Amino acid sequence: MGEYAIEMRNITKVFPGIVANDDVTLQLREGEVHALLGENGAGKSTLMSILFGLYEPTSGEIYVRGEKAKISNPNDANRLGIGMVHQHFKLVDTFTTLENIVLGMETVKHGILQMGEARKKVLELSEQYGLQIDPDAKISDVTVGMQQRVEILKMLYRENDILIFDEPTAVLTPQEIDDLMDIIKELVNKGKSIIFISHKLNEIKKVADRCTVLRRGKCIGTVNVADTSVEEMSEMMVGRKVTLKIDKKPASPGKPVLEVKDLSVQLKGTKKNKVNHVSFEARAGEITCIAGVDNNGQTELVLAIAGMMPSTGSVLIDGKDISKQTIRYRNTNGLAHIPEDRHKHGLVLDFNMGENLILQSYFTPEFSRKGFLRFGKIREYAEKLIDEFDIRSANGPETIVRSMSGGNQQKIILAREIYRSHQLLIAVQPTRGLDVGAEEFIHKQLIKERDEGRAVLLVSLELEEVMNVADRILVMHDGELVADVDPKDITVQELGLYMSGSKRSVNHEE
Repeated sequence: MGEYAIEMRNITKVFPGIVANDDVTLQLREGEVHALLGENGAGKSTLMSILFGLYEPTSGEIYVRGEKAKISNPNDANRLGIGMVHQHFKLVDTFTTLENIVLGMETVKHGILQMGEARKKVLELSEQYGLQIDPDAKISDVTVGMQQRVEILKMLYRENDILIFDEPTAVLTPQEIDDLMDIIKELVNKGKSIIFISHKLNEIKKVADRCTVLRRGKCIGTVNVADTSVEEMSEMMVGRKVTLKIDKKPASPGKPVLEVKDLSVQLKGTKKNKVNHVSFEARAGEITCIAGVDNNGQTELVLAIAGMMPSTGSVLIDGKDISKQTIRYRNTNGLAHIPEDRHKHGLVLDFNMGENLILQSYFTPEFSRKGFLRFGKIREYAEKLIDEFDIRSANGPETIVRSMSGGNQQKIILAREIYRSHQLLIAVQPTRGLDVGAEEFIHKQLIKERDEGRAVLLVSLELEEVMNVADRILVMHDGELVADVDPKDITVQELGLYMSGSKRSVNHEE
């Protein structure tokens, strides 16, 4: 490893009311994977957005391969060989994977797109880097893991050799994460230099050479990953010791709060059931976890319980059949729901934080009178939740949610759902894209919910989370429940076999 591929010297970025980066220096060596670690809102994405030309720094300098550079927009970044895979992919759903890869770099002759050469180059790159894709598949029809491969191929097609990955594993299954780690190693073997933004310490240990830690916009230090423990990195990140192992007393399950009986959900446009005759209970004072590889029916099962998808069979809360009831009825009669997709189902991104915190209760006397919203009460309520859930933003309740980090957006949903009156909390991927400090906080909230006598239905793809938090694990494969196990009696490997469909427990055999 020779000179630096990138040097960001003394970068400061000030937004109205907040210093996002405060005199930060980052040095990426040629041919290394350099991790950028920090809590949500620590300034990681802002720093990388400056390097990619989406923001201009308030002060500081950038050097690319030893030469001072001015990067005013992503085209400048591309010309300097810098590419970025964003946390929320920048893809056109109705285009094919091939069309997305060449978008902005198309070859046109006499006004007609020439895709033959592009197809050949993309297929060669996918072969060379082990990034197999179907060039003719529409983005809307492929998995999230496949979409990420398309984003990586976009960078390679533009011949970028400095690659930024912003929280690349936040939306991937455990298997896809393993694949991505192999791809990153292969990219480095072929001469690329990589900045890897993450807060998942085990992934950083697996793939990174060095790690720079940010906390509240400031640079805390740069360490060699091989010489630094996970505990030391987490303490640098949050400024205190973090409990990586969850401490909880044994559950004391009570009566069933949620009863699902013979529930089926049909896949749109087909005769196949995405959820196939599923029955189970979630009891008061217990965390029941549904584990499984993504796209095995968990999403559809939860949407059916929440009233967001048509289904057959029945759903009962506290003994009342709510199968035919509206979403609002369910939300005001015992059900709280942290959805899987915070942007699609959890938030109105162009509303402010206060408005998002009352989305399911704005019509109650507390927040409205004679058809008018009580803005003073909304602000008071929002400030209480901001304080209690440590939600960080530039303008408090007035902050537009779209401008906030993913972790703070997630905390808004968590605060809103937990503060509403409920007997059942459904939490789908509640820690997706969150740092260890926020993850620890959310796990404690779930356990507090359980200990206060509510039923918690947790849906997670993270095996570590499943084993740590759950009192009881239901495994879902291909639309069916294939196991009902106690986490104390099962290994991660055995759980993986159930999740892949290689094994079924006796009471779930066909």
